[in-house]
Amino acid sequence: MIFGASGDLTRRKLVPALFDLHRERLLPERFTVLGVSRTPHTDASFRGQLVEAARVELGEEFDEAAWDPFASRLFYHPGDILDAEGFPALCDRVRALCAEREIPGNLLFYLSLAPKHYAAAVRAIGASGLASPDGKPPGTRRVVIEKPFGDDLSSARALDADVDSVFREEQVFRIDHYLGKETVQNLLVFRFANGIFEPLWNRNYIDHVQITVAEEIGVGSRGDYYDGAGAVRDMLQNHLLQLLALVAMEPPISLSANDVRDEKLKLLRSVEPVPADRLGEACVRGQYAAGTVRGREVPAYRSEKNVPPGSLTETYVAARFTIDNWRWGGVPFYIRSGKRLASRVSEISVRFRPAPYLLFEHTACSSLESNLLVLNIQPDEGIFLQFGAKSPGPAVCVQPVQFRFSYEQAFGEKSPPAYGRLLLDAMLGDATLFPREDIVEVSWALLEPFLARWRENPGRDLNFYPAGSWGPREADGLLAREGRRWRTP
Repeated sequence: MIFGASGDLTRRKLVPALFDLHRERLLPERFTVLGVSRTPHTDASFRGQLVEAARVELGEEFDEAAWDPFASRLFYHPGDILDAEGFPALCDRVRALCAEREIPGNLLFYLSLAPKHYAAAVRAIGASGLASPDGKPPGTRRVVIEKPFGDDLSSARALDADVDSVFREEQVFRIDHYLGKETVQNLLVFRFANGIFEPLWNRNYIDHVQITVAEEIGVGSRGDYYDGAGAVRDMLQNHLLQLLALVAMEPPISLSANDVRDEKLKLLRSVEPVPADRLGEACVRGQYAAGTVRGREVPAYRSEKNVPPGSLTETYVAARFTIDNWRWGGVPFYIRSGKRLASRVSEISVRFRPAPYLLFEHTACSSLESNLLVLNIQPDEGIFLQFGAKSPGPAVCVQPVQFRFSYEQAFGEKSPPAYGRLLLDAMLGDATLFPREDIVEVSWALLEPFLARWRENPGRDLNFYPAGSWGPREADGLLAREGRRWRTP
């Protein structure tokens, strides 16, 4: 059941992901989708809207022959999730579909709603009786909640309390689509299934780590949502801190959901709090001005649709964190994300400590570039390792060269959509890739000093950068004061 089914997320991500699972024969024969929204669709008009969106989203990969049997699984119920009087009719529709399609009654609720409606939607599901596995129909019950999970620590705790009043923690799947990407999932395999790198994965060999999630696009039609969130809430609290946890966590004792999430929690609790007098040095916010992206002029954030002309919301954030534990003591982690940047790229780059130069100081080498390991999350998922090799010729001159691994080249196909993997995991009850309640709260706690600083003065630490650049110049200072610089992807 998708609540908010007439929205952009359902058309562009959820239904194409489910269609891909259908084509891969990963869905049960009687699997059914019931979309719920206030838009007055019928089953037929709902399917018609979705097929057009799927054609656009999937392009040449759209399979016309496979769509019709998949579309027969799609149904629609017009109604308002927040209208208690409309729930009896919705419950009747659910029971009728389960009986008609001989479904045992396993229900997955997907909240594709504005975040401000999450708590009310969960309470309404609980009040209707649909959340009870002992009700009618019987079976398992699970709920998927889109980020952001609250907009600060107190609101996250309040949302958790509302969710806990209806669902047990093992029934709750807080979805972060970045964690469904193949390279992100491969982090655990890369680190813990290969003996070559894990012995080097510590403060003795690694100089620093950079995590970048850059977008060329602006806020588009999401101006009203985005202006209430900003890059810190939209990206840093969830995507970026989750990536940080996966890069730096200790090996779990098993790959079970709780063992993996226990290690992520332990790592995030080890992130060193930034002293109050250093907050301005540890984090830089930015907002894009007018500029040029790939030769096309684009407007400033403040000129975007549904954005207030004097908005102080950040579209870029860069931060420096350190981890106070035995493995990572003294190693800085630099994190950045922004919209309208020079290119679309998500990557984790690990810069190793440089080798001693003394051996080569009387050769043609002017310097030695330290080794670099980069995990590309998007758009071209893969891994590359940069190391030094002698260039051809009589003189000893060391040049950086690269080994590259591409998922598409290695396995003959592109990585599957992240949403598809996560939706399947939620159906199967595997919560490994979904943040747990305590992980969400410790993430907010890390950012609370910064949020309090900006609540006091909303324009503080906000700098402007031209669209099409790599962000505000002030962000370079996070690294420059320690003799480092951002990697240019």
